Amino acid sequence: MATTYDAGHPADNAPHSIGDGLRNINARDTHIAPGEIAIGVVIGRTSEYFDFFVYAIASVLVFPSVFFPFADKLEGTLYAFTIFAFAFIARPIGTVIFMTIQERFSREAKLTLALFLLGGSTAGIAFLPSYSHMGVAAIVMLSVLRIGQGLALGGSWDGLPSLLALNAPKNKRGWYAMLGQLGAPTGFIIAAGLFSYLLLALSKEDFLDWGWRYPFYVAFAINVVALFARLRLISTPEYTHLLDERELQPTNVVEMTKSQGRNLIIGALAALASYALFHVVTVFPLSWINLYSTRSLSHFLVIQMMGAGLAMAGIVLSGLIADRFGRRTTLGTLAAAIAVFSGFVPTLMDGGDLGQNIFILVGFALLGLSYGQAAGAVSANFPARFRYTGAALTSDLAWLVGAGFAPLVALGLSAHFGLGYVSLYLLSGAVGSLAALSLNRALEIRN
Repeated sequence: MATTYDAGHPADNAPHSIGDGLRNINARDTHIAPGEIAIGVVIGRTSEYFDFFVYAIASVLVFPSVFFPFADKLEGTLYAFTIFAFAFIARPIGTVIFMTIQERFSREAKLTLALFLLGGSTAGIAFLPSYSHMGVAAIVMLSVLRIGQGLALGGSWDGLPSLLALNAPKNKRGWYAMLGQLGAPTGFIIAAGLFSYLLLALSKEDFLDWGWRYPFYVAFAINVVALFARLRLISTPEYTHLLDERELQPTNVVEMTKSQGRNLIIGALAALASYALFHVVTVFPLSWINLYSTRSLSHFLVIQMMGAGLAMAGIVLSGLIADRFGRRTTLGTLAAAIAVFSGFVPTLMDGGDLGQNIFILVGFALLGLSYGQAAGAVSANFPARFRYTGAALTSDLAWLVGAGFAPLVALGLSAHFGLGYVSLYLLSGAVGSLAALSLNRALEIRN
């Protein structure tokens, strides 16, 4: 089949466009197998999640002291979590902006700009002066760079997850869907490991003065490596042909929202339980331990790293389960399990070291099983021409609704009203997922 192009995009037809030059970097005549696409997905997601968790952990361990020394520890952490949420608000805006860049220039140009913005924003945070040196200006600069990270994350959508889902064998779609999700626990383990080492190796003064900056330097270096790894794949004629063949191209966001608004909402809510649990077992408990426990933060990070290992196993297992019972059935069952787990949050978090360890390990295991199938569980609802943009915005909205404010809400509610409200927050996410999945099933039957 010959590759077709949209006449409305002159940049795609120009004989010397930016995209043509980049695609010649790695021209090959071989077929791109699903496994090769999966490698690109894992590399890209691992670099993004490492960035993500470096900032998240620093929001607990560093930013309250460095940027909000005028507030007590709880207020400083809540301020830091507020800025943490800025990226999730900016993410869908970044998707819209960078989709326009892709239409005007090329997919490669969009990805290059997005990842350099992500790396630049991350490295910029490493060089920020503290509040004691620049006052409010330091907080403003941190906020701007956090927004830059969010815009870049929206722009880093490369279509690889959608392409992988469409090219995976029908009886192994659950297996291939989970591969990209391995980037989350991998990124967390690397980020938590770095901070755990720095906490052990440095005095508190040295850590808060300069030691915390090193993970941000590492994040920039990983982003550069990931950029070239992903460009190596997407610059091939075969990859471009597959995207064109599958109609995975940007579409007008206003038109897509009017036509596919219902699918966007269902898609964002279907994995709400997974995204809510995501921060309730990663960022929130670290902040709770930092504020209300005498446990070693370095050792607690090691427990969380062990939990992330269980999450990796759960993600792999989710692929096998989903291929046998169906992805949406798997998501629904795990949402119900998360609802049950939510009832034990106060008992476990108030249960001393043993209870907290059980909370982390069981929570991460459930997270792996559910998060393994959370990406694009209902993206097949989108017609082909809307799938590329629809999948990107669905992911953005799922993160915004389910995870963006989770650390802020969970810590704020638990600090002022008790841990029982964290249970209610997590339960609401599970109920939202079950409702969205039930609605999606009812609409499929009706159609």
